[in-house]
Amino acid sequence: MSEKKNVSFSWAFKAFIWPRRKYLGIGLVLIIIKSFTGLVTPYASKILIDDVVPNKDMTLLINLLLVVCGALVLQAVTSFALTRLLSVEAQHMISILRVQVARKLLRLPIHFFDDNKSGGLVSRVMNDVEGIRNLVGTGFVQLIGGSLTAIGAFIILLNINAWMTLFVLLPISIFTVVALKAFGYIRPIFRVRGVINSDVTGRLTETLNGVRVIKAFNAEEQESQTFEAGVERLYLNVKKSLTANALIQSSATLLLGLASAGIMGIGGYFMAGGELTAGEFLAFIGVLGFMIVPIVQMGNIGSQLTEALAGLDRTQELMEMDEEDDPGVRTHVLTNFEGNIAFNDVSFSYANNKEVLHNINFTAPAGSVTALVGSSGSGKSTIAGLVATFLNPDSGIVSLDGSDLSKINLRSYRQHLGVVLQDDFLFEGTVRENILFPRPDATEEQLLEAVKGAYVNEFTDRFEDGLDTLIGERGVKLSGGQKQRISIARALLANPKVIILDEATSNLDNESEAFIQKSLNVLMKDRTTFVIAHRLSTIRQADQILVIENGHIVERGKHDELLTNNGRYHDLYTYQSRI
Repeated sequence: MSEKKNVSFSWAFKAFIWPRRKYLGIGLVLIIIKSFTGLVTPYASKILIDDVVPNKDMTLLINLLLVVCGALVLQAVTSFALTRLLSVEAQHMISILRVQVARKLLRLPIHFFDDNKSGGLVSRVMNDVEGIRNLVGTGFVQLIGGSLTAIGAFIILLNINAWMTLFVLLPISIFTVVALKAFGYIRPIFRVRGVINSDVTGRLTETLNGVRVIKAFNAEEQESQTFEAGVERLYLNVKKSLTANALIQSSATLLLGLASAGIMGIGGYFMAGGELTAGEFLAFIGVLGFMIVPIVQMGNIGSQLTEALAGLDRTQELMEMDEEDDPGVRTHVLTNFEGNIAFNDVSFSYANNKEVLHNINFTAPAGSVTALVGSSGSGKSTIAGLVATFLNPDSGIVSLDGSDLSKINLRSYRQHLGVVLQDDFLFEGTVRENILFPRPDATEEQLLEAVKGAYVNEFTDRFEDGLDTLIGERGVKLSGGQKQRISIARALLANPKVIILDEATSNLDNESEAFIQKSLNVLMKDRTTFVIAHRLSTIRQADQILVIENGHIVERGKHDELLTNNGRYHDLYTYQSRI
Protein backbone atom coordinates (compact mmCIF):
# COMPACT_ATOMS: atom_id res chain seq x y z
CA MET A 1 0.00 0.00 0.00
CA SER A 2 2.79 2.42 0.81
CA GLU A 3 4.37 1.77 -2.58
CA LYS A 4 1.03 2.51 -4.27
CA LYS A 5 0.70 5.67 -2.20
CA ASN A 6 4.13 6.91 -3.26
CA VAL A 7 3.43 6.10 -6.90
CA SER A 8 0.12 7.97 -6.82
CA PHE A 9 1.57 11.07 -5.13
CA SER A 10 4.57 11.06 -7.48
CA TRP A 11 2.21 10.87 -10.47
CA ALA A 12 -0.04 13.60 -9.07
CA PHE A 13 2.98 15.81 -8.30
CA LYS A 14 4.39 15.51 -11.82
CA ALA A 15 1.03 15.79 -13.55
CA PHE A 16 -0.68 18.53 -11.55
CA ILE A 17 1.44 20.19 -8.85
CA TRP A 18 4.74 20.86 -10.60
CA PRO A 19 3.20 22.33 -13.80
CA ARG A 20 1.34 24.79 -11.54
CA ARG A 21 4.32 25.64 -9.36
CA LYS A 22 3.95 29.32 -10.31
CA TYR A 23 0.42 29.54 -8.87
CA LEU A 24 1.31 27.40 -5.86
CA GLY A 25 4.46 29.46 -5.22
CA ILE A 26 2.46 32.70 -5.21
CA GLY A 27 -0.12 31.03 -2.99
CA LEU A 28 2.59 29.91 -0.58
CA VAL A 29 3.94 33.45 -0.34
CA LEU A 30 0.43 34.77 0.28
CA ILE A 31 -0.32 32.24 2.99
CA ILE A 32 2.98 32.98 4.75
CA ILE A 33 2.23 36.73 4.65
CA LYS A 34 -1.29 36.05 5.93
CA SER A 35 -0.02 33.85 8.76
CA PHE A 36 2.78 36.13 9.92
CA THR A 37 0.62 39.27 9.79
CA GLY A 38 -1.62 37.37 12.16
CA LEU A 39 1.25 37.21 14.64
CA VAL A 40 1.19 41.00 14.95
CA THR A 41 -1.88 41.07 17.21
CA PRO A 42 -0.62 38.71 19.95
CA TYR A 43 2.80 40.40 19.96
CA ALA A 44 1.10 43.81 20.13
CA SER A 45 -0.81 42.62 23.19
CA LYS A 46 2.53 42.06 24.95
CA ILE A 47 3.62 45.64 24.18
CA LEU A 48 0.22 46.93 25.28
CA ILE A 49 0.36 45.17 28.67
CA ASP A 50 4.08 45.57 29.40
CA ASP A 51 4.87 48.98 27.89
CA VAL A 52 1.83 51.11 26.96
CA VAL A 53 -0.30 50.60 30.08
CA PRO A 54 2.46 50.93 32.76
CA ASN A 55 4.04 53.97 31.04
CA LYS A 56 0.76 55.52 29.82
CA ASP A 57 2.45 56.05 26.45
CA MET A 58 -0.36 57.32 24.12
CA THR A 59 1.99 57.83 21.17
CA LEU A 60 3.07 54.20 21.34
CA LEU A 61 -0.58 53.18 21.64
CA ILE A 62 -1.52 55.05 18.45
CA ASN A 63 1.43 53.59 16.58
CA LEU A 64 0.54 50.15 17.90
CA LEU A 65 -3.06 50.47 16.68
CA LEU A 66 -1.90 51.63 13.24
CA VAL A 67 0.40 48.63 12.92
CA VAL A 68 -2.36 46.22 14.05
CA CYS A 69 -4.92 47.74 11.62
CA GLY A 70 -2.41 47.62 8.78
CA ALA A 71 -1.69 43.97 9.55
CA LEU A 72 -5.44 43.16 9.58
CA VAL A 73 -5.95 44.84 6.18
CA LEU A 74 -2.97 42.99 4.72
CA GLN A 75 -4.29 39.75 6.19
CA ALA A 76 -7.72 40.29 4.58
CA VAL A 77 -6.21 41.16 1.18
CA THR A 78 -3.90 38.14 1.12
CA SER A 79 -6.76 35.87 2.25
CA PHE A 80 -8.95 37.07 -0.65
CA ALA A 81 -6.09 36.81 -3.17
CA LEU A 82 -5.21 33.32 -1.93
CA THR A 83 -8.75 32.00 -2.29
CA ARG A 84 -9.31 33.75 -5.62
CA LEU A 85 -6.04 32.50 -7.11
CA LEU A 86 -5.92 28.89 -5.95
CA SER A 87 -9.62 28.03 -5.76
CA VAL A 88 -10.22 29.25 -9.30
CA GLU A 89 -7.11 27.45 -10.56
CA ALA A 90 -8.24 24.27 -8.80
CA GLN A 91 -11.63 24.42 -10.52
CA HIS A 92 -9.86 25.05 -13.82
CA MET A 93 -7.70 22.00 -13.22
CA ILE A 94 -10.77 19.88 -12.40
CA SER A 95 -12.32 20.93 -15.71
CA ILE A 96 -9.15 20.08 -17.62
CA LEU A 97 -8.77 16.72 -15.88
CA ARG A 98 -12.40 15.77 -16.53
CA VAL A 99 -11.87 16.41 -20.23
CA GLN A 100 -8.63 14.41 -20.20
CA VAL A 101 -10.25 11.44 -18.41
CA ALA A 102 -13.29 11.50 -20.73
CA ARG A 103 -11.01 11.65 -23.79
CA LYS A 104 -8.97 8.75 -22.40
CA LEU A 105 -12.14 6.73 -21.81
CA LEU A 106 -13.20 7.11 -25.43
CA ARG A 107 -9.81 5.79 -26.54
CA LEU A 108 -10.05 2.57 -24.52
CA PRO A 109 -10.95 -0.77 -26.13
CA ILE A 110 -14.55 -1.94 -26.42
CA HIS A 111 -14.00 -4.77 -23.91
CA PHE A 112 -13.28 -2.18 -21.19
CA PHE A 113 -16.81 -0.83 -21.58
CA ASP A 114 -18.21 -4.35 -21.62
CA ASP A 115 -16.65 -4.89 -18.18
CA ASN A 116 -17.65 -1.55 -16.61
CA LYS A 117 -20.99 0.12 -15.98
CA SER A 118 -21.54 3.39 -17.78
CA GLY A 119 -22.81 5.08 -14.60
CA GLY A 120 -19.67 3.99 -12.76
CA LEU A 121 -17.51 5.48 -15.51
CA VAL A 122 -19.44 8.73 -15.25
CA SER A 123 -18.62 8.75 -11.53
CA ARG A 124 -14.92 8.33 -12.33
CA VAL A 125 -15.02 11.29 -14.69
CA MET A 126 -17.07 13.60 -12.47
CA ASN A 127 -16.26 12.58 -8.88
CA ASP A 128 -12.80 10.98 -8.68
CA VAL A 129 -11.10 14.06 -10.09
CA GLU A 130 -12.73 16.39 -7.53
CA GLY A 131 -9.91 15.69 -5.09
CA ILE A 132 -7.48 17.59 -7.30
CA ARG A 133 -8.79 20.80 -5.71
CA ASN A 134 -7.04 19.77 -2.49
CA LEU A 135 -3.72 19.41 -4.33
CA VAL A 136 -3.81 22.37 -6.67
CA GLY A 137 -6.11 24.45 -4.45
CA THR A 138 -5.58 25.83 -0.98
CA GLY A 139 -5.21 22.43 0.73
CA PHE A 140 -1.68 21.59 -0.39
CA VAL A 141 -0.47 25.18 0.06
CA GLN A 142 -2.07 25.36 3.50
CA LEU A 143 -0.27 22.15 4.45
CA ILE A 144 3.11 23.67 3.56
CA GLY A 145 2.23 27.18 4.72
CA GLY A 146 0.82 25.84 7.98
CA SER A 147 4.02 23.91 8.59
CA LEU A 148 6.14 27.02 8.04
CA THR A 149 3.82 29.08 10.25
CA ALA A 150 4.03 26.49 13.02
CA ILE A 151 7.83 26.50 12.78
CA GLY A 152 7.96 30.31 12.93
CA ALA A 153 5.59 30.39 15.89
CA PHE A 154 7.67 27.69 17.59
CA ILE A 155 10.82 29.86 17.32
CA ILE A 156 8.98 32.87 18.81
CA LEU A 157 7.62 30.72 21.64
CA LEU A 158 11.12 29.46 22.45
CA ASN A 159 12.28 33.06 22.81
CA ILE A 160 9.40 33.85 25.15
CA ASN A 161 9.75 30.77 27.36
CA ALA A 162 11.59 27.59 26.39
CA TRP A 163 10.12 25.35 29.13
CA MET A 164 6.50 26.08 28.30
CA THR A 165 7.30 25.54 24.61
CA LEU A 166 8.94 22.17 25.19
CA PHE A 167 6.00 21.09 27.34
CA VAL A 168 3.61 21.80 24.46
CA LEU A 169 5.64 19.63 22.09
CA LEU A 170 4.72 16.43 23.97
CA PRO A 171 0.94 16.41 23.26
CA ILE A 172 1.55 17.75 19.75
CA SER A 173 3.92 14.86 19.02
CA ILE A 174 1.37 12.33 20.28
CA PHE A 175 -1.33 13.97 18.14
CA THR A 176 0.92 13.79 15.05
CA VAL A 177 1.49 10.05 15.54
CA VAL A 178 -2.26 9.41 16.00
CA ALA A 179 -3.10 11.46 12.89
CA LEU A 180 -0.55 9.67 10.67
CA LYS A 181 -1.86 6.28 11.80
CA ALA A 182 -5.41 7.40 11.10
CA PHE A 183 -4.54 8.64 7.60
CA GLY A 184 -2.98 5.26 6.79
CA TYR A 185 -6.22 3.61 7.91
CA ILE A 186 -8.49 6.05 6.05
CA ARG A 187 -6.94 5.96 2.58
CA PRO A 188 -8.01 2.39 1.65
CA ILE A 189 -11.50 3.29 2.91
CA PHE A 190 -11.66 6.25 0.55
CA ARG A 191 -10.46 4.08 -2.34
CA VAL A 192 -13.15 1.48 -1.66
CA ARG A 193 -15.68 4.31 -1.39
CA GLY A 194 -14.89 5.33 -4.96
CA VAL A 195 -15.60 1.77 -6.13
CA ILE A 196 -18.85 1.56 -4.15
CA ASN A 197 -19.95 4.97 -5.38
CA SER A 198 -19.30 3.89 -8.98
CA ASP A 199 -21.29 0.69 -8.46
CA VAL A 200 -24.25 2.50 -6.91
CA THR A 201 -24.22 5.23 -9.56
CA GLY A 202 -23.92 2.63 -12.32
CA ARG A 203 -26.84 0.60 -11.00
CA LEU A 204 -29.01 3.70 -10.64
CA THR A 205 -28.20 4.68 -14.24
CA GLU A 206 -29.19 1.21 -15.44
CA THR A 207 -32.40 1.41 -13.43
CA LEU A 208 -33.40 4.72 -14.97
CA ASN A 209 -32.53 3.53 -18.49
CA GLY A 210 -34.54 0.36 -17.98
CA VAL A 211 -37.53 1.93 -16.24
CA ARG A 212 -39.98 0.52 -18.81
CA VAL A 213 -38.80 -3.03 -18.17
CA ILE A 214 -38.95 -2.44 -14.42
CA LYS A 215 -42.52 -1.18 -14.57
CA ALA A 216 -43.57 -3.88 -17.03
CA PHE A 217 -42.46 -6.58 -14.60
CA ASN A 218 -43.72 -4.75 -11.51
CA ALA A 219 -40.16 -4.70 -10.14
CA GLU A 220 -40.03 -1.22 -8.58
CA GLU A 221 -39.65 -2.56 -5.05
CA GLN A 222 -36.99 -5.04 -6.12
CA GLU A 223 -34.90 -2.28 -7.72
CA SER A 224 -35.45 -0.01 -4.71
CA GLN A 225 -34.09 -2.73 -2.43
CA THR A 226 -31.05 -3.23 -4.69
CA PHE A 227 -30.33 0.48 -4.61
CA GLU A 228 -30.90 0.58 -0.84
CA ALA A 229 -28.34 -2.21 -0.35
CA GLY A 230 -25.78 -0.20 -2.34
CA VAL A 231 -26.51 2.95 -0.36
CA GLU A 232 -26.11 0.95 2.86
CA ARG A 233 -22.64 -0.22 1.74
CA LEU A 234 -21.75 3.40 1.01
CA TYR A 235 -23.04 4.50 4.43
CA LEU A 236 -21.01 1.84 6.27
CA ASN A 237 -17.90 2.93 4.38
CA VAL A 238 -18.50 6.61 5.24
CA LYS A 239 -19.09 5.62 8.86
CA LYS A 240 -15.60 4.08 9.03
CA SER A 241 -13.93 7.23 7.75
CA LEU A 242 -16.02 9.44 10.04
CA THR A 243 -14.95 7.30 13.00
CA ALA A 244 -11.29 7.78 12.10
CA ASN A 245 -11.80 11.53 11.64
CA ALA A 246 -13.62 11.70 14.97
CA LEU A 247 -10.62 10.00 16.59
CA ILE A 248 -8.32 12.65 15.12
CA GLN A 249 -10.55 15.50 16.29
CA SER A 250 -11.12 14.12 19.79
CA SER A 251 -7.39 13.42 20.16
CA ALA A 252 -6.67 17.00 19.20
CA THR A 253 -9.23 18.32 21.67
CA LEU A 254 -7.94 16.19 24.54
CA LEU A 255 -4.20 16.58 23.99
CA LEU A 256 -4.31 20.28 23.21
CA GLY A 257 -6.65 20.85 26.15
CA LEU A 258 -4.15 19.13 28.43
CA ALA A 259 -1.43 21.31 26.92
CA SER A 260 -3.46 24.45 27.73
CA ALA A 261 -3.97 23.31 31.31
CA GLY A 262 -0.27 22.59 31.70
CA ILE A 263 0.67 26.00 30.29
CA MET A 264 -1.65 27.70 32.77
CA GLY A 265 0.19 25.95 35.59
CA ILE A 266 3.69 26.52 34.24
CA GLY A 267 2.91 30.09 33.23
CA GLY A 268 1.42 30.84 36.64
CA TYR A 269 4.53 29.39 38.27
CA PHE A 270 6.93 31.55 36.20
CA MET A 271 4.83 34.72 36.63
CA ALA A 272 4.70 34.16 40.37
CA GLY A 273 8.48 33.86 40.39
CA GLY A 274 8.89 37.03 38.32
CA GLU A 275 10.48 35.17 35.41
CA LEU A 276 7.55 35.86 33.05
CA THR A 277 5.56 39.08 32.65
CA ALA A 278 1.80 39.18 32.14
CA GLY A 279 2.36 40.58 28.63
CA GLU A 280 4.74 37.77 27.76
CA PHE A 281 2.25 35.18 29.02
CA LEU A 282 -0.56 36.78 27.00
CA ALA A 283 1.68 36.90 23.90
CA PHE A 284 2.68 33.24 24.46
CA ILE A 285 -0.98 32.18 24.52
CA GLY A 286 -1.69 34.18 21.34
CA VAL A 287 1.33 32.91 19.42
CA LEU A 288 0.68 29.36 20.66
CA GLY A 289 -2.53 29.40 18.63
CA PHE A 290 -0.49 30.05 15.49
CA MET A 291 1.49 26.89 16.18
CA ILE A 292 -1.40 24.68 17.29
CA VAL A 293 -4.13 25.76 14.82
CA PRO A 294 -2.09 24.90 11.69
CA ILE A 295 -1.29 21.50 13.18
CA VAL A 296 -4.98 20.81 13.86
CA GLN A 297 -5.85 22.13 10.40
CA MET A 298 -3.22 19.83 8.96
CA GLY A 299 -5.25 16.99 10.43
CA ASN A 300 -8.30 18.09 8.41
CA ILE A 301 -6.23 18.91 5.33
CA GLY A 302 -4.41 15.59 5.64
CA SER A 303 -7.76 13.80 5.60
CA GLN A 304 -8.78 15.76 2.49
CA LEU A 305 -5.48 15.01 0.77
CA THR A 306 -5.84 11.33 1.66
CA GLU A 307 -9.29 11.29 0.06
CA ALA A 308 -7.93 13.19 -2.95
CA LEU A 309 -5.09 10.71 -3.47
CA ALA A 310 -7.52 7.77 -3.15
CA GLY A 311 -9.60 9.22 -5.99
CA LEU A 312 -6.50 10.01 -8.00
CA ASP A 313 -5.33 6.40 -7.53
CA ARG A 314 -8.32 5.36 -9.63
CA THR A 315 -7.76 8.20 -12.09
CA GLN A 316 -4.11 7.24 -12.49
CA GLU A 317 -5.11 3.61 -13.01
CA LEU A 318 -7.45 4.65 -15.83
CA MET A 319 -5.06 7.15 -17.44
CA GLU A 320 -2.29 4.53 -17.63
CA MET A 321 -4.43 1.91 -19.42
CA ASP A 322 -3.40 0.89 -22.93
CA GLU A 323 -5.37 2.73 -25.58
CA GLU A 324 -7.22 0.96 -28.35
CA ASP A 325 -5.34 2.79 -31.11
CA ASP A 326 -1.86 2.21 -29.66
CA PRO A 327 0.55 4.30 -31.80
CA GLY A 328 3.38 1.94 -30.90
CA VAL A 329 1.50 -1.03 -32.38
CA ARG A 330 -0.86 0.41 -34.99
CA THR A 331 1.79 2.10 -37.09
CA HIS A 332 0.32 1.61 -40.59
CA VAL A 333 -1.69 4.65 -41.72
CA LEU A 334 -3.88 3.89 -44.72
CA THR A 335 -3.36 5.97 -47.85
CA ASN A 336 -4.93 3.77 -50.52
CA PHE A 337 -8.07 1.86 -49.63
CA GLU A 338 -9.64 -0.86 -51.77
CA GLY A 339 -11.50 -2.94 -49.19
CA ASN A 340 -10.26 -6.52 -49.65
CA ILE A 341 -10.70 -8.30 -46.31
CA ALA A 342 -9.43 -11.77 -45.48
CA PHE A 343 -9.53 -14.03 -42.41
CA ASN A 344 -6.47 -16.27 -42.22
CA ASP A 345 -6.72 -19.03 -39.61
CA VAL A 346 -8.41 -16.68 -37.10
CA SER A 347 -9.37 -17.85 -33.61
CA PHE A 348 -10.86 -15.76 -30.81
CA SER A 349 -11.98 -16.20 -27.20
CA TYR A 350 -13.67 -13.70 -24.89
CA ALA A 351 -12.54 -15.15 -21.56
CA ASN A 352 -11.07 -18.20 -19.82
CA ASN A 353 -9.51 -19.40 -23.10
CA LYS A 354 -12.92 -20.65 -24.24
CA GLU A 355 -12.76 -20.11 -27.99
CA VAL A 356 -15.83 -18.86 -29.80
CA LEU A 357 -14.12 -18.85 -33.23
CA HIS A 358 -11.89 -21.70 -34.40
CA ASN A 359 -9.45 -21.27 -37.30
CA ILE A 360 -11.74 -19.18 -39.52
CA ASN A 361 -10.63 -18.74 -43.15
CA PHE A 362 -12.41 -16.76 -45.87
CA THR A 363 -11.89 -13.84 -48.25
CA ALA A 364 -14.25 -10.91 -48.86
CA PRO A 365 -13.11 -9.15 -52.06
CA ALA A 366 -13.55 -5.40 -52.41
CA GLY A 367 -17.14 -4.49 -53.27
CA SER A 368 -18.51 -7.94 -52.40
CA VAL A 369 -21.36 -8.86 -50.05
CA THR A 370 -20.65 -11.53 -47.44
CA ALA A 371 -23.62 -12.83 -45.45
CA LEU A 372 -23.13 -14.50 -42.07
CA VAL A 373 -25.88 -16.85 -40.97
CA GLY A 374 -26.28 -19.39 -38.20
CA SER A 375 -27.91 -19.95 -34.85
CA SER A 376 -27.59 -17.49 -31.96
CA GLY A 377 -24.19 -17.59 -30.30
CA SER A 378 -22.53 -19.27 -33.26
CA GLY A 379 -19.93 -16.49 -33.70
CA LYS A 380 -21.46 -14.25 -36.41
CA SER A 381 -21.30 -11.04 -34.36
CA THR A 382 -17.75 -11.90 -33.26
CA ILE A 383 -16.63 -12.04 -36.90
CA ALA A 384 -18.32 -8.67 -37.48
CA GLY A 385 -16.60 -7.30 -34.36
CA LEU A 386 -13.21 -8.38 -35.73
CA VAL A 387 -13.93 -6.65 -39.05
CA ALA A 388 -14.97 -3.48 -37.15
CA THR A 389 -11.73 -3.73 -35.10
CA PHE A 390 -13.79 -3.79 -31.91
CA LEU A 391 -11.97 -7.06 -31.22
CA ASN A 392 -8.53 -8.45 -32.05
CA PRO A 393 -7.90 -12.13 -32.88
CA ASP A 394 -6.11 -14.34 -30.37
CA SER A 395 -4.35 -16.08 -33.25
CA GLY A 396 -4.34 -15.77 -37.01
CA ILE A 397 -4.64 -12.56 -39.03
CA VAL A 398 -7.50 -10.41 -40.25
CA SER A 399 -6.04 -8.50 -43.21
CA LEU A 400 -7.12 -5.44 -45.17
CA ASP A 401 -5.69 -5.14 -48.67
CA GLY A 402 -2.94 -7.53 -47.59
CA SER A 403 -2.02 -5.65 -44.38
CA ASP A 404 -2.58 -6.97 -40.85
CA LEU A 405 -5.65 -5.11 -39.56
CA SER A 406 -4.28 -5.21 -36.00
CA LYS A 407 -1.34 -3.03 -37.16
CA ILE A 408 -3.42 -0.45 -39.02
CA ASN A 409 -4.12 2.96 -37.47
CA LEU A 410 -7.74 2.80 -36.36
CA ARG A 411 -8.58 6.38 -37.23
CA SER A 412 -7.42 5.91 -40.82
CA TYR A 413 -9.46 2.67 -41.09
CA ARG A 414 -12.68 3.63 -39.36
CA GLN A 415 -13.18 6.73 -41.47
CA HIS A 416 -13.99 4.19 -44.21
CA LEU A 417 -16.19 2.02 -41.97
CA GLY A 418 -19.96 2.13 -41.53
CA VAL A 419 -21.93 0.10 -38.99
CA VAL A 420 -25.68 -0.44 -38.62
CA LEU A 421 -26.44 -2.52 -35.54
CA GLN A 422 -29.55 -4.44 -34.57
CA ASP A 423 -30.18 -2.09 -31.64
CA ASP A 424 -28.32 0.94 -32.96
CA PHE A 425 -27.79 3.85 -30.62
CA LEU A 426 -29.41 7.22 -31.20
CA PHE A 427 -28.40 10.32 -29.26
CA GLU A 428 -30.81 12.66 -27.56
CA GLY A 429 -31.50 15.53 -29.95
CA THR A 430 -33.12 15.85 -33.35
CA VAL A 431 -33.40 13.50 -36.31
CA ARG A 432 -31.14 15.85 -38.25
CA GLU A 433 -28.39 15.83 -35.57
CA ASN A 434 -28.38 12.03 -35.43
CA ILE A 435 -28.04 11.60 -39.18
CA LEU A 436 -25.31 14.26 -39.34
CA PHE A 437 -23.36 12.55 -36.52
CA PRO A 438 -20.61 11.00 -38.73
CA ARG A 439 -20.29 14.12 -40.90
CA PRO A 440 -21.41 17.29 -39.05
CA ASP A 441 -20.10 19.42 -41.92
CA ALA A 442 -22.17 17.65 -44.61
CA THR A 443 -24.19 19.88 -46.94
CA GLU A 444 -27.98 20.03 -46.88
CA GLU A 445 -28.00 18.30 -50.26
CA GLN A 446 -25.91 15.39 -48.92
CA LEU A 447 -28.12 15.16 -45.86
CA LEU A 448 -31.34 15.02 -47.90
CA GLU A 449 -29.83 12.40 -50.20
CA ALA A 450 -29.17 10.15 -47.20
CA VAL A 451 -32.63 10.90 -45.79
CA LYS A 452 -34.32 9.88 -49.03
CA GLY A 453 -32.04 6.88 -49.52
CA ALA A 454 -33.12 5.44 -46.17
CA TYR A 455 -36.75 6.61 -46.60
CA VAL A 456 -36.52 8.67 -43.41
CA ASN A 457 -38.58 11.38 -45.09
CA GLU A 458 -41.44 8.89 -45.35
CA PHE A 459 -42.15 9.48 -41.63
CA THR A 460 -40.45 12.83 -40.89
CA ASP A 461 -42.65 14.55 -43.47
CA ARG A 462 -45.55 13.77 -41.14
CA PHE A 463 -43.82 15.40 -38.16
CA GLU A 464 -44.57 19.04 -37.44
CA ASP A 465 -40.86 19.86 -37.09
CA GLY A 466 -39.67 17.44 -39.78
CA LEU A 467 -35.97 16.61 -39.47
CA ASP A 468 -35.74 18.96 -36.48
CA THR A 469 -38.08 16.79 -34.39
CA LEU A 470 -36.67 15.91 -30.95
CA ILE A 471 -36.51 12.13 -30.56
CA GLY A 472 -35.87 11.84 -26.78
CA GLU A 473 -33.20 9.81 -24.98
CA ARG A 474 -32.05 6.87 -27.15
CA GLY A 475 -34.81 7.79 -29.64
CA VAL A 476 -37.54 6.77 -27.23
CA LYS A 477 -40.19 8.76 -29.15
CA LEU A 478 -39.64 6.76 -32.34
CA SER A 479 -40.69 3.27 -33.38
CA GLY A 480 -38.09 0.55 -33.88
CA GLY A 481 -38.38 0.81 -37.64
CA GLN A 482 -38.00 4.59 -37.60
CA LYS A 483 -34.87 4.36 -35.46
CA GLN A 484 -33.43 1.76 -37.78
CA ARG A 485 -33.98 3.93 -40.83
CA ILE A 486 -32.23 6.86 -39.13
CA SER A 487 -29.28 4.54 -38.42
CA ILE A 488 -29.15 3.52 -42.08
CA ALA A 489 -29.35 7.16 -43.19
CA ARG A 490 -26.44 7.89 -40.86
CA ALA A 491 -24.41 5.13 -42.52
CA LEU A 492 -25.37 6.41 -45.99
CA LEU A 493 -24.14 9.90 -45.11
CA ALA A 494 -20.83 8.50 -43.82
CA ASN A 495 -20.23 7.06 -47.33
CA PRO A 496 -18.05 4.18 -46.08
CA LYS A 497 -16.14 1.60 -48.13
CA VAL A 498 -16.69 -1.22 -45.61
CA ILE A 499 -20.15 -1.78 -44.15
CA ILE A 500 -21.35 -4.04 -41.36
CA LEU A 501 -25.11 -4.64 -41.19
CA ASP A 502 -26.08 -6.52 -38.04
CA GLU A 503 -29.75 -7.45 -38.33
CA ALA A 504 -30.34 -4.10 -40.04
CA THR A 505 -33.92 -4.99 -40.99
CA SER A 506 -34.86 -6.82 -37.79
CA ASN A 507 -37.05 -4.03 -36.37
CA LEU A 508 -39.01 -3.34 -39.53
CA ASP A 509 -42.47 -4.33 -40.64
CA ASN A 510 -42.89 -5.78 -44.11
CA GLU A 511 -43.61 -2.41 -45.74
CA SER A 512 -40.63 -0.71 -44.09
CA GLU A 513 -38.42 -3.67 -44.89
CA ALA A 514 -39.25 -3.33 -48.56
CA PHE A 515 -38.25 0.34 -48.44
CA ILE A 516 -35.07 -0.38 -46.54
CA GLN A 517 -34.04 -3.27 -48.74
CA LYS A 518 -33.96 -0.88 -51.69
CA SER A 519 -31.83 1.64 -49.78
CA LEU A 520 -29.52 -1.11 -48.55
CA ASN A 521 -28.96 -2.20 -52.13
CA VAL A 522 -27.79 1.35 -52.84
CA LEU A 523 -25.70 1.42 -49.67
CA MET A 524 -23.99 -1.89 -50.44
CA LYS A 525 -23.17 -1.15 -54.08
CA ASP A 526 -19.42 -1.26 -54.73
CA ARG A 527 -18.74 -1.51 -51.00
CA THR A 528 -17.32 -4.43 -49.04
CA THR A 529 -20.33 -5.49 -47.00
CA PHE A 530 -20.88 -7.94 -44.14
CA VAL A 531 -24.50 -8.80 -43.42
CA ILE A 532 -25.71 -10.64 -40.34
CA ALA A 533 -29.29 -11.68 -40.92
CA HIS A 534 -31.75 -14.12 -39.41
CA ARG A 535 -34.20 -13.34 -42.20
CA LEU A 536 -32.53 -15.37 -44.90
CA SER A 537 -34.79 -13.87 -47.57
CA THR A 538 -32.79 -10.61 -47.27
CA ILE A 539 -29.47 -12.15 -48.36
CA ARG A 540 -30.34 -14.03 -51.54
CA GLN A 541 -28.16 -11.76 -53.66
CA ALA A 542 -25.07 -12.06 -51.45
CA ASP A 543 -21.83 -12.92 -53.25
CA GLN A 544 -21.07 -15.50 -50.58
CA ILE A 545 -22.95 -16.89 -47.61
CA LEU A 546 -21.00 -18.28 -44.67
CA VAL A 547 -22.92 -20.62 -42.39
CA ILE A 548 -21.39 -20.38 -38.89
CA GLU A 549 -22.01 -23.01 -36.22
CA ASN A 550 -20.12 -23.32 -32.94
CA GLY A 551 -17.37 -21.03 -34.19
CA HIS A 552 -16.74 -22.97 -37.43
CA ILE A 553 -17.67 -22.26 -41.04
CA VAL A 554 -19.72 -25.36 -41.83
CA GLU A 555 -20.94 -24.23 -45.26
CA ARG A 556 -20.14 -21.53 -47.77
CA GLY A 557 -21.47 -20.53 -51.18
CA LYS A 558 -24.32 -18.64 -52.84
CA HIS A 559 -28.00 -18.92 -51.99
CA ASP A 560 -29.07 -21.31 -54.75
CA GLU A 561 -25.93 -23.39 -54.41
CA LEU A 562 -26.41 -23.88 -50.66
CA LEU A 563 -30.07 -24.80 -51.07
CA THR A 564 -29.17 -27.63 -53.43
CA ASN A 565 -26.61 -28.98 -50.93
CA ASN A 566 -29.40 -29.90 -48.48
CA GLY A 567 -27.14 -28.92 -45.58
CA ARG A 568 -27.50 -26.60 -42.59
CA TYR A 569 -28.45 -23.58 -44.74
CA HIS A 570 -31.16 -25.60 -46.43
CA ASP A 571 -32.57 -26.57 -43.03
CA LEU A 572 -32.58 -22.98 -41.79
CA TYR A 573 -34.16 -21.62 -44.98
CA THR A 574 -36.79 -24.34 -45.14
CA TYR A 575 -37.71 -23.80 -41.49
CA GLN A 576 -38.12 -20.03 -42.00
CA SER A 577 -40.18 -20.56 -45.14
CA ARG A 578 -42.65 -22.69 -43.19
CA ILE A 579 -43.14 -20.05 -40.50
